[in-house]
Amino acid sequence: MATSKKSDGSGTTRPEDIQRHFAEAVNSGKIDAVLALYAPEARLVVPPSGPVVTGLPAIREALERVLALKGKMVLDTTYCIQAGDVALLRGKWRLTGTGPDGKSITMEGESAEVVRRQPDGRWLYIVDHPRGADTG
Repeated sequence: MATSKKSDGSGTTRPEDIQRHFAEAVNSGKIDAVLALYAPEARLVVPPSGPVVTGLPAIREALERVLALKGKMVLDTTYCIQAGDVALLRGKWRLTGTGPDGKSITMEGESAEVVRRQPDGRWLYIVDHPRGADTG
């Protein structure tokens, strides 16, 4: 039976756990812990709803800005639908932190992500859209 490991770069072995691990990694403030959840060729819609970037260097740059908020993220998985080695996830998230001007900031949305099982059994993001499931 597969187990899920804590998000420390060792990987997520169940697709339904990756969003929880993402929030833990963001809350740790460690960019390498966050990047460990992405496949090398992954695509990310730059938060909040900016351009699409591809690859770990571009994802690092985008997510370093998120981590600079030194915030607290809560991310609840709404659903996970798995088809073989691919899964579609939807989550509801909220991030509270401190903006560049020193004022409190809150961002929230409903995400849509696609994850793929890697040859070593880990599930990694291949498409991440922080507001891809927003309905409002």
